Amino acid sequence: MSTRTIRVGSRESALAVAQSWLVMETIRRTHPELELELVTMKTTGDRILDRTLEEIGGKGLFVKELDAALRAGEVDLTVHSCKDLPMDLPEDLPLAAFSAREDPRDVLVLPEGIGCLDRLRPIGCASARRRVQLAGIFPGREIAPVRGNVLTRLRKLDEGQFSALVLAGAGLKRLGLAERIGRYFAPEELIPAAGQGILAVQVRAGTDASFLDCVNDQVAADCARAERAFVRRLDGGCTAPVAAYAVVSGDQLRLTGLYEAEDGGVVRGSILGARDRGEALAEELAQGLKEGRI
Repeated sequence: MSTRTIRVGSRESALAVAQSWLVMETIRRTHPELELELVTMKTTGDRILDRTLEEIGGKGLFVKELDAALRAGEVDLTVHSCKDLPMDLPEDLPLAAFSAREDPRDVLVLPEGIGCLDRLRPIGCASARRRVQLAGIFPGREIAPVRGNVLTRLRKLDEGQFSALVLAGAGLKRLGLAERIGRYFAPEELIPAAGQGILAVQVRAGTDASFLDCVNDQVAADCARAERAFVRRLDGGCTAPVAAYAVVSGDQLRLTGLYEAEDGGVVRGSILGARDRGEALAEELAQGLKEGRI
């Protein structure tokens, strides 16, 4: 019997590769009969580093080449940080699995050997979501955009371009860099991005992806779908200051969301309901916040 080969598509950054290997190792443990091959590629978003995501067109530029490879049959699945996926996905490339959630919190990282913030240098972050929330946590401090993969951002930090960075803790942990974390922000203090800490696996519609059952974590899937529905309802994405974080307890799901209103004010609230109504709860929360009822 011939061995089935599964080609796994990934961005070529160190973090993307580490995350793809996590998914591949999970598959290998359950399906030793499968041969797994990693295929890496540089995306348009990885190439354009001199402008912010808002200026270059958003998260879709980080999946364009991966989507094309998946459609062309050059790879059989692609692995993404769920938080980096566009909220609207093509019907022919569905999400087939969500990994168990790593630490969802954002963290503060200081330059190596430095124990406090330098007030003369900005705090670097890569998203509008972080920017609007950090303005409340560090009033009066300059918040500046920073581009590049995690290792590139850390190099810029250590070179003295920033007083600190705010990054996803999950990424640092997956890279073996947890020792760089100087402070964790509680999710209630700095609401994470939708899907933060979760890996999403994308496939071609109609293909047999049953081998991914070993990767899928239903709690993470329910949380990710609710969080993404909230952001989608508010027409948010990487270019809009929108945040969403869900927690499951038994058959209940609590979703907390935040967005920046047209007048510049930051609006936040939460909703609790049946876990199997996660996406409907997200719609209710988004509409309630917009109408000032929640």
